[in-house]
Amino acid sequence: MLYDIIIIEDEIDLGNVISEYLKLRGFSVLWFKGATDALDYYGSSQLDNKLVIIDVQLPDMNGFDLATEMVKMNTNQPFFFLTAHNEKQDRLRGLKIGAIDYISKPFEIEELVLRIGNIINKFSSSAKTQPGHSLGFINIGDIRYKKDQLFVLMPDGKEVSLTVRESEVLDHLAGNINQVVKKKDILLALWGNDDYFNGKSLEVFISRLRRLFKVSEQVSIENVYGLGYILKVK
Repeated sequence: MLYDIIIIEDEIDLGNVISEYLKLRGFSVLWFKGATDALDYYGSSQLDNKLVIIDVQLPDMNGFDLATEMVKMNTNQPFFFLTAHNEKQDRLRGLKIGAIDYISKPFEIEELVLRIGNIINKFSSSAKTQPGHSLGFINIGDIRYKKDQLFVLMPDGKEVSLTVRESEVLDHLAGNINQVVKKKDILLALWGNDDYFNGKSLEVFISRLRRLFKVSEQVSIENVYGLGYILKVK
């Protein structure tokens, strides 16, 4: 069975509240109390679960390490962290791994459910299509972008997978080739607000795309200081 949400949380009361509340809201939920069991399941599943919620402080493995292992198995897996700490470095570390959100305890359960619903709706609409129903490539200079299947075909013929968020950022830039795209506009469109941590997360995704495009002779992403970015195509 594929689940809307996998929760990895060792606090029994909190895990039970989150799990039961989400089930009442119509989500299918699988709850693990430790990282080892969660990772064993994840490694043997079809890797198409819509969202994974990971507590940073787990008894058998650091939540950051757990997320890193999951990303190795499936680079397109959306996930976010729950944490009792609100340290800047912890938040940045989570964002660098690829987390799409980071929620500090204690939190209102209604806020959590709202965020989860928004994330699932957005990422489901960007999910991979089934074979035989794919759309065409989008040509960006000497790079071919397969938006619906989350990969780019590089000039050397190499196929490189993108995360959903990387694809969203690239899609936003590709709609404005050789034009300045304001950082604030990207943040509002993709994250819903332009706060500091979302800004840092965007910078991580831009850096990943920029490194990817280094093999291209025609495509690059340039910073416009204090304003935003330009996807340049020769």
